Amino acid sequence: MKQRILIVEDDAGLARVLTDNLTFEGFQVQTIADGRLAIAAAKSFAPNLVILDVMLPGRNGFELCRAWREGPRIPTILLTARADRKDKLTGLQLGADDYVTKPFDLEELIARVHAVLRRARPLLQRLTLGPVMIDFSNLRAWKGSTALDLSYREFALLRYLAERSDAVVHRDELLHEVWGYAAASHTRAVDHAIARLRRKLEPDPHRPQFIHTVHGDGYTLVATGSAPADAVDQ
Repeated sequence: MKQRILIVEDDAGLARVLTDNLTFEGFQVQTIADGRLAIAAAKSFAPNLVILDVMLPGRNGFELCRAWREGPRIPTILLTARADRKDKLTGLQLGADDYVTKPFDLEELIARVHAVLRRARPLLQRLTLGPVMIDFSNLRAWKGSTALDLSYREFALLRYLAERSDAVVHRDELLHEVWGYAAASHTRAVDHAIARLRRKLEPDPHRPQFIHTVHGDGYTLVATGSAPADAVDQ
């Protein structure tokens, strides 16, 4: 599965260069030019890493670092024309993983991206959903003391959703990343797989606590069992 990088940069030319090169490196890339839209973009895209300009319209990079520090941690590289040591310390104190000053060498930036991702949290190994425990390392699952029979695809789907918990993951993305479809398809494979997982994992499959259908043709996994506001299966 491709790792995702969100680029928050209002210089369109630089954003395009970064997008093209990081896509060539094998990443899935999304760009946003306005700091006011970055929080929502990160929630829906669930990036593995953010490349974040400091000087942005709407909300600057320091404000965004501060906001992300309050929620699930997102590895971040600050990208800015500022060379002031105080600004660098401020960014790092707010939770940024690295700080790159413009102008920069593109190969060096890509090397820093790989380095930050290597230091980031490893792939999810275990997941607990109420009485259900899923061991992704050994592809085993239990509901209390009863072993559950999950297919390899069901483990992969559940892990993909769990690594993006609380974020909306759309059907087309799941078909591409979990099923390997090259383009959008009208197949109901995702819906059928979600229904099977609910029957195996949920206390009441018709009133799910953990795997929710949401507006926008997607799904979200909420490990706490609290339905998101935009869930349509409440």
